[in-house]
Amino acid sequence: MGFPEDFIWGVASSSYQIEGAWNSDGKGLSVWDMMCRKQGAVWNGHTGNIACDHYHKYKEDIALMKKIGVKAYRLSLSWPRIIPDGIGTVNDKGLDFYNKLIDELLNAGIEPFITLFHWDYPFELYCLGGWLNNDSPDWFAEYTKVVVDKLSDRVKNWITINEPQSFIIEGHINGTHAPGVKLPFNQITHISHNVLLSHGKAVKIIRENSKQKAKIGFAPTGEVAIPATNKKSDIDACKKFMFEINDKSIKQNSWWLDPIYLGKYPESGLKTFEYEKPRIKDGDFDIISQPIDYCAINYYFAPVIKADNNGEPVIVPFEIGHTKTTFGWYITPEMAYWGSKLLYERYKSPILITENGMANIDMISLDGKVHDPQRIDFTHRYLKEVKKAIEDKIKIAGYFHWSIMDNFEWAQGFKQRFGLIYVDFNTQQRTLKDSAYWYKKVIEKNGENI
Repeated sequence: MGFPEDFIWGVASSSYQIEGAWNSDGKGLSVWDMMCRKQGAVWNGHTGNIACDHYHKYKEDIALMKKIGVKAYRLSLSWPRIIPDGIGTVNDKGLDFYNKLIDELLNAGIEPFITLFHWDYPFELYCLGGWLNNDSPDWFAEYTKVVVDKLSDRVKNWITINEPQSFIIEGHINGTHAPGVKLPFNQITHISHNVLLSHGKAVKIIRENSKQKAKIGFAPTGEVAIPATNKKSDIDACKKFMFEINDKSIKQNSWWLDPIYLGKYPESGLKTFEYEKPRIKDGDFDIISQPIDYCAINYYFAPVIKADNNGEPVIVPFEIGHTKTTFGWYITPEMAYWGSKLLYERYKSPILITENGMANIDMISLDGKVHDPQRIDFTHRYLKEVKKAIEDKIKIAGYFHWSIMDNFEWAQGFKQRFGLIYVDFNTQQRTLKDSAYWYKKVIEKNGENI
């Protein structure tokens, strides 16, 4: 038995991680352009100045996607490439790059899924306060309108914002990602509220201006968990862990998805953040809770949870030697089943897996090929759990492998390789890995071999 006939088999990337051309054709600066100039911020002093040079090699890259047989490509747009100052004058050359990219994808029979924001925030807007500025939702709406007016005649699938937990926690609390600051928690909750308002305004802009019927999602991180057993007590504890907020953290998906799907923040969050909760104006939740079409989730790793004697969640330590990726992330394929199941039960929205993949030790072997059996095994295990969820009547619309090619992995620079395509960053030569050929067979058989 395969996957549903309309299941979407895709790959994913993001603009700053692959495009390069950091100051070409009128592009403005992003916070990541500036972060890479901060001494010690990125491993070995790497930058995304060139990255995979996708800006110049997109035709070659799309030809490789076609060779793999992918049905969809999740890309993100560089906001400062399109509007250099973040608002105001549009850079026609930057917008035209995406115009040509979309045409090339469609000519190859690949459906584009556009993510409007994947962390490369315009530096000029950061200088005006960034997400802390109460005008930031309107800035994002202005940018969205420019993009939708230009591309929606050919693009119908949209994701507003990718992993707000990551760019806020790493960029504004820990300071390890752009813009590299450490803010007090009351400012963090204010940022989170402005990000949610930005999402809601973008959804409204897309609905009102798209030239064809649009499908829209929002992609928080896969902050999910796995119950230690199938006992009701462990499953209930797992739900508590995922959806109740009992510490000063915005990592739980409920802080992000409850406002969108339920029109309110979770009570546990408002109680925990009692003196640091965001300033909520009348009508804010009407904006934030604009209807969306799928819950887009990124799956990498998750903790295992059991219930203590009071039914409270307890993290079960992994056994010594539990397998990790080269990033140090535990391999936990069961999350793809349990995360999808528990999110679907709470929000009643189709799940779209917008990222899943692993960092691996990849090299070109003496035979000129890249053998990555670990990635094949990893992906197979996660897809088995996706298939199990679908068989249990959980609606999962598609799967996007992260990533299409090795790329700039943020603060890790080029240390980690996630791609189905090996990239020699000195020559820009591309080589399909064994996992790419394996994924091609999975797509051809619509998962019957999973």
